[in-house]
Amino acid sequence: MAARPLVARQPNERLQALIQEAGCSNAGLARRVNLCGAEHSLDLRYDKTSVARWLRGQQPRGQAPQIIAEALGRKLGRTVTVDEIGMADGKNLSSHVGLQFSASLQGAVEQVCELWRSDVGRRDFLTGATVAASALVEPSRDWLITGPDVQVARAAGQRVGPADVDAVKATTEMLVDLDHRFGSGHVRPVVVHYLNSVVSGLLNGSYREDTGRKLFGAVARLTELAGYMAIDTGQPGLAQRYYIQALRLSQAAGDRAYGGYVLASSMSHLAATLGNPREIAQLARAAQEGARGSATPTAMAMFYAAEARGHALLGDPRSCDAAAAKAAESLEHSRPEEDPEWIAHFDAAYLADELAHCHRDLEQPRQSAKHAIAALEGHAPSRVRRRAVDLLLLALAQLQLREVELSVGTATQAVELMSGLRSARGSEYLDDFRRRLEPYRGQRSVQEFQARFATAAA
Repeated sequence: MAARPLVARQPNERLQALIQEAGCSNAGLARRVNLCGAEHSLDLRYDKTSVARWLRGQQPRGQAPQIIAEALGRKLGRTVTVDEIGMADGKNLSSHVGLQFSASLQGAVEQVCELWRSDVGRRDFLTGATVAASALVEPSRDWLITGPDVQVARAAGQRVGPADVDAVKATTEMLVDLDHRFGSGHVRPVVVHYLNSVVSGLLNGSYREDTGRKLFGAVARLTELAGYMAIDTGQPGLAQRYYIQALRLSQAAGDRAYGGYVLASSMSHLAATLGNPREIAQLARAAQEGARGSATPTAMAMFYAAEARGHALLGDPRSCDAAAAKAAESLEHSRPEEDPEWIAHFDAAYLADELAHCHRDLEQPRQSAKHAIAALEGHAPSRVRRRAVDLLLLALAQLQLREVELSVGTATQAVELMSGLRSARGSEYLDDFRRRLEPYRGQRSVQEFQARFATAAA
């Protein structure tokens, strides 16, 4: 593998001290690293010369630092971090924080905790981050070909028990409810501070195997929520990092179904936001394959609906209809009492919402309006943001059918709902609708709507 220099190319004294403590030769360490990498499906071919370069200050790329730390830890009989081997600078202070699907569990914990710290600290490389489509697809490949971590139990740090896991779950449910009602602009700072100040301590605590699996599952869900909130506050590059780490945490939890949810619900929708339809379908199909046999019919319905969105954006109505039919059939077999809490929200109304988007992208306004109405009839009043989005989907369909006054009236209802929201996502839908009103700007109803909007914005 190619290597990058550490800052100022200083000799790596930390690594030297650990090698001496472990009683390893350079060749012996290289051999251990290669064997450890093979367990993670990595073809590493280091030798004593490679180790000598590391000691001079070079740092291997990718997942190698975590593998080196793991190999030394096994020899020493204790956990060794990337920071301890003197290779954290190149990882933690770079723009790559959160973009790796870590090979080792310890590396995954270090990476997600660093992401939370960086987010709380408003690091510039996070707030200005862009999204790379390949960084969405590559983690899905890693997730598909690797199984759950063999062991997650820890014996160091504060004691973590089932009550702590329950507290994380309860906090997540409360934050989800607030997000639905008020938008992420009001809630996201609370989520990130909670992750950084409380949850990071739990992950680095002491827990039994069963408790650890449940803890990683709960933290995966909260991390995914923080990613969704990044989307809703106009930070897709930051959302990408949270989604990748949520996927990795689901792997530690041993929850293939939730990993599929992160791919199909989170990453694929991010790809849709960025206009990458091919990646949408790829991520949704990866979710279907990777979670097959473990996901409930409700979850599979959502995975198929995500695939339909991708086909619609590609302008492929036949493939879209086929995936949508699979989604509807799967939802018919739904057994809500068997669904985990993270998919309980996906019902006929949410499927109708997805299909309304599909027909919008296929420029089929009558079908889009039909599904938007069905979604609105099914969504509870507490789903304020979702109802506002569906109202704008309906308004757009009505506009495409040249029912201008009806369209403006529907959009007005959406604006009224959005008055209490801080949601970049909702604002994007509204801005798109207002742009599409331009050809009708001479009509009085349109002029009154635009004026009313301007007043509300002020």
